Amino acid sequence: MKTVLLLLLSLQVSLFASFSGILLDANSSSPVAGALISDSKHDVKSDINGSFTIESNEKTYHIKAIGYRPYTFTSERNNTIIKLEPVKVKALYLTFWGASNNSKTLKNILKLIEETEANAIVVDVKNEYGSTQFWTGFKQANEYGAYKNRTNRDIKKFMKMLKERNIYTIARIVTFKDELQASNNPDYAIKKNDTNQTIWRNHDNMAWVDPFDKRSHDYAISIAEEAAKVGYDEINFDYIRFPAKKGLIYSQKNTQKNRIKAIESFLDEAKSRLRKYGVFISVDTYGNICWAKDDNGIGQTVSSLASRADYLAPMLYPSGFSKGSFYFEYPSEYPYEVVFRSVKTIQDRVKSARVRPWLQHFKDYTRRKKEYARDEIQAQIKATEDVGTNGWMMWSPSSKYNIDYLIKDPALF
Repeated sequence: MKTVLLLLLSLQVSLFASFSGILLDANSSSPVAGALISDSKHDVKSDINGSFTIESNEKTYHIKAIGYRPYTFTSERNNTIIKLEPVKVKALYLTFWGASNNSKTLKNILKLIEETEANAIVVDVKNEYGSTQFWTGFKQANEYGAYKNRTNRDIKKFMKMLKERNIYTIARIVTFKDELQASNNPDYAIKKNDTNQTIWRNHDNMAWVDPFDKRSHDYAISIAEEAAKVGYDEINFDYIRFPAKKGLIYSQKNTQKNRIKAIESFLDEAKSRLRKYGVFISVDTYGNICWAKDDNGIGQTVSSLASRADYLAPMLYPSGFSKGSFYFEYPSEYPYEVVFRSVKTIQDRVKSARVRPWLQHFKDYTRRKKEYARDEIQAQIKATEDVGTNGWMMWSPSSKYNIDYLIKDPALF
C-alpha cells in the first residue's frame, strides 16, 4: 500500500513539474515581456518583469520573443536567468538552385553577409513546382518525386555552416501553389469552370491545390515540420492564399468569409504542429493588403494574419503598386514613401516590430523601367528603420545582389 502511494505521489509530481525563470535582453539586461515559452502542447507568456512559470512533464522548452532569436533549453538547466539575443532580421533571398553547399550564389551571399548588415537568408525549402531543397522524411512528397530536383545533398552540413556564422535562417514554403501535389491529387486541385472541370494552371503553367481542403494544409505543414527539424529558425509561408482569379472551382463556396476562415484554419494548424520546434512563423502577403478594406479576393487581411503569425511580410515592391497609388503617378519612383506609408497605415492592426517587408532589388518592370540601384535600395531600407519594422527581406529573383547597394549610406542614416 505504501509503495502504491509513493508511486502515485511520484506520478503526480511528474505530471505537475514546473520550471520558472526570468528572461532578459542579452545586451541591455532589461526584462523581456510577452515572450512565449512552450513545450509541445501549450505555452505561457512572460510578464512585465520577464518572469514565467511553465508546468509540464516535458524536458525541452522553447522561447519565442518578437525581435529576438529563438531559444531552446531543458528543465535540467541550473540557471533560471535566460538571456535572449536581440536580432533585427536583414535577409537576402537565396534561390532554390543556389541552395547547395558549393554553389557560387551561396558563396556570394555569405560574402555579402560578412561585409554588410545583412544577417539572414531566406531559402526555398519547397518551391512553386513542389520540389524540396533536401530529402525530407515526408513520405507523400517523396512518392511524388519532390526530392528528385533537390539542390542540397547534405542539409546537416548546410545548416551547420550557416549556424557557425550566426546567420538567421528562414525556410520559404510555397504553400498552395504546387504543381507536383496538385497533379498527383486532381481530386483536390483547383479546377477550371469548364465541362470537364480540368485542373487549372496559372500563367506559368503551375497548378494549385484547394486551400479549403485540409489535405493541402497537412501537406505544406508536413514539409514545414521537416524544415524545423533540420534547424531553420523561421518558417515563411508564401502563396498562402487563393489565386487572384475569378471563376474557379473549389470544394466550398468561394466567399470572403470562407476564404479568410480557410487561411486562418491553416495557420492555426501550423502553429499547433510547429510549436514543439520553437520556430517563428511568418506569412507573405501582397503589398496592397496594407491598403485594402477586404481580403482582395484571396483570403488575406492584416487582422486575420496578425492574430496567428509571428511576423507579417508584405511584398512592398514599389513597382508592384498601380499607377496613382499613394497619389503618385509612378509609385516606383518613390521607394521610401511606398514602404514607409504602407507599414504606417497598418499600425492600428499590427505593431511595426512584427512586420518585416520584402523589398525590391530588381529593375522596375512598369512602363518607366527605372533602375533600382543604390539610392532606391537604401531608401527602402531607411523606410523600414524609420517606421520601426523587424528589419527587411530583400528579393532578387536571381539572388544577385550588389554589395554597394547594401552598405549603409551614412548620409541617410
